[in-house]
Amino acid sequence: MSLAKDFQLLTNSPPPAIIPSNELWSDEPQLETPLHLEQIIILLTCLQWWWRERHDFFASGNISIYYEKQQIKGKPHKFRGPDFFVVLNTEPRERNSWVVWQEDNRFPNLIVEILSKATAKVDRTEKKILYQDKFQTPEYFWFHPETLEFEGFRLVAGKYQPIALNPQGWRWSEELGLFLGVYERKLRYFTPEGEIVPIPTKQLTIERQERELAQQQAKLAQQQLADVEALLARYRERFGEISEPPTDAIASATDERNTLGEQ
Repeated sequence: MSLAKDFQLLTNSPPPAIIPSNELWSDEPQLETPLHLEQIIILLTCLQWWWRERHDFFASGNISIYYEKQQIKGKPHKFRGPDFFVVLNTEPRERNSWVVWQEDNRFPNLIVEILSKATAKVDRTEKKILYQDKFQTPEYFWFHPETLEFEGFRLVAGKYQPIALNPQGWRWSEELGLFLGVYERKLRYFTPEGEIVPIPTKQLTIERQERELAQQQAKLAQQQLADVEALLARYRERFGEISEPPTDAIASATDERNTLGEQ
């Protein structure tokens, strides 16, 4: 999914007039605060950047997951809208919602809820039970961007068990192959080696600076090579082709180059 499309789904509802009758759109409210939006964007964009060579997952935020189809006409399908979720072993195409019965009955492999005063109780209780019993989502995390409360659970024998913290205060995600932990008041990913997964905009800036430095170094090397070739040409004009030039000749050539440099 493109980043622009992700932002649209995170912040807007589609105009009803353009929704096809056979397509289920997300029905989630706008996020409560800029902190919630920023956190979801970080989780989404960092994972998409880290897995940029992969084409077997779908990740999104604040869109509806339709998990139970209603047979009674006019009765709405059952749905929930996690703040962030990841589905593995699926096509990475754009979607307006996740409709389980249209996706080979696949549920998310991982869900993250961003807590707030209004949603914390539901996220800790009702949603936890739903994700455990109905979704059977292997891993469930929640994070509060204001209090920094951070919890994680892994499904073991059908029940969520707490994921222990490592010495750095991170929790390991088997589904992602990454740690999740709090860094500078944000929930971030860390590699098995302990390196933080960069935010793409910052990483792109670093990569651009590295390219510019490499180009400058290449130009400098070319100039140095040209200087050496010019020096050798002057040497040949004065002394001819000598396989092992005498020390005084080398010193004379070096003095000449230094004199030219000072001019």
